[in-house]
Amino acid sequence: MNSLLAASTAPIIHVPHVDYLSILPMLIMLGGALGLMLASSLLRKVMDVRAGTIVAASVSVAALVAALFQWHHVTTHGPSVTIAGAIAFDGFDVFIQVVVSIAMLLTALVGDGYLRREGIDGPEYQVLAMASASGAMMMGAANDLIVVFLGLEILSIALYVLAAINHRRAESGEAALKYFVLGGFSSAIFLYGIALTYGATGTTNLPQIADYLSRNVITQNGVLLAGLALLLVGFGFKVAAVPFHMWSPDVYEGSPSPVAGFMAAVAKAGAFAALLRIFVTSFPTVQADWRPVVWVLAILSLAFGAVVALTQRDVKRMMAYSSINHVGFILLGVEACTARGVSASLYYLFTYMFLVIGTFAVITVVAGDGDSHTKITDFRGLAKRQPVLAMSFAVLLLGQAGAPFTTGFLAKLGVIEASVAHHGYVLAVVAMASAAVAAFFYLRLAITMFSPVGDTGDTGDTGYADGGGAVVGTSRGSEVDLATSSTKGNLPANIQVLTDAAPEADVEARGVVPVPALTTAAIAICVAFTLVFGIFPAPILNFAHEATLLLLG
Repeated sequence: MNSLLAASTAPIIHVPHVDYLSILPMLIMLGGALGLMLASSLLRKVMDVRAGTIVAASVSVAALVAALFQWHHVTTHGPSVTIAGAIAFDGFDVFIQVVVSIAMLLTALVGDGYLRREGIDGPEYQVLAMASASGAMMMGAANDLIVVFLGLEILSIALYVLAAINHRRAESGEAALKYFVLGGFSSAIFLYGIALTYGATGTTNLPQIADYLSRNVITQNGVLLAGLALLLVGFGFKVAAVPFHMWSPDVYEGSPSPVAGFMAAVAKAGAFAALLRIFVTSFPTVQADWRPVVWVLAILSLAFGAVVALTQRDVKRMMAYSSINHVGFILLGVEACTARGVSASLYYLFTYMFLVIGTFAVITVVAGDGDSHTKITDFRGLAKRQPVLAMSFAVLLLGQAGAPFTTGFLAKLGVIEASVAHHGYVLAVVAMASAAVAAFFYLRLAITMFSPVGDTGDTGDTGYADGGGAVVGTSRGSEVDLATSSTKGNLPANIQVLTDAAPEADVEARGVVPVPALTTAAIAICVAFTLVFGIFPAPILNFAHEATLLLLG
């Protein structure tokens, strides 16, 4: 009798209904990662790289197909929330699933040739990339701050390991360690922001936060504002917005080139997806408090990214600062806090994904063994040796510069128009000025490829040292200025030349660099997308617009 009484009074666990279609792409991506890892652990031999690539590519295509099924369901039945309100099943969510699935597919194709060249066996690269992609997908679908944090950690932890995937390079391990330390610090800040937001509103559910703020006037809003500030700091680190960008140049330079491209595309897609959903849909009533902060972040990112990129001699570091500049442009759409701004930001994320992955695919090829040839001078004469590869790279660089008839032009135009429509005239002017500055370093690299190897051009700074190794002077071009002598041109016998430029003989000796077939396919897809949808932009523009209309909030 007592046992029956105990059973009748036992607490009932309520299990929420799970709509598996709403989380199908991320389930496929995470399931593919777990399945590949399990299969490789059961094999006697180390799994071949090609097998891992086939699995990763197949899983990415399956996730993309599932996302298209999601799109059909959302456009037919409308947006909804599932799994006890933790997941938003809307057009915005589906858009991010599509972006991340394509990015994972391209990363798998580019990584195949890199892994073979570097002699890295096993499926770890593909497993970690798919796990990270599933985290970005979760951030896009998250309707609760706790789910956002879970997605952020799944995304980030896998990226920390991916940065160090080439254990033969000390730079790779150093980059991963820097990324891990600063990433852990930013995650703690973000989590503290969630705690303060919960303390101010009594919930972590995004629609409930919006409902609470719309129904109540908070007279003492210090806790809420502190929570918003810490959330912005956490997101600022993940997207590498100034002044939270300090990790970006070193990590991009030290990480394997395919990983850097994946990081630039997928980490930004996931982080900006969560940033847009949280601030535009949950905190519109307090936008007067957070929009000025985003305004400052956008201004700093636009100016700093463009100006500092001018001084870089390493292409990967240049691309890191270029990425910071692009973050500034996307923040224009966030700062506008309108449907037009959200749509423009989504379009920018989609087009930038193709541009940056394609760019790093070319860098992967040209860099050679150990990513050792990433100086700007290493690209000199590439057009003569491999004209198709150089032309492809030029198209991708022009796309990032915002040249007409490329998707990059429409992306920049869209966010600037959204900012102007919301009276962000100063932001728009700074953005256009930074685009003009950025065009210089993109064109400089493009011109370098089409310059003959013998052209002195912009070969960088040269140092001069005495017999003891002490630097005694510098030069620019052919002019020499020695601190110990006023002599120009003729150097004393004991002076050694120290230069960061690649020797011309070395560049010529490299000759034609091999381009793996799958990497060629990835580059071709990125270039074709940039040109075709730059001339006929309607399908992607409509996709971003409809995704915004179907955004819950």
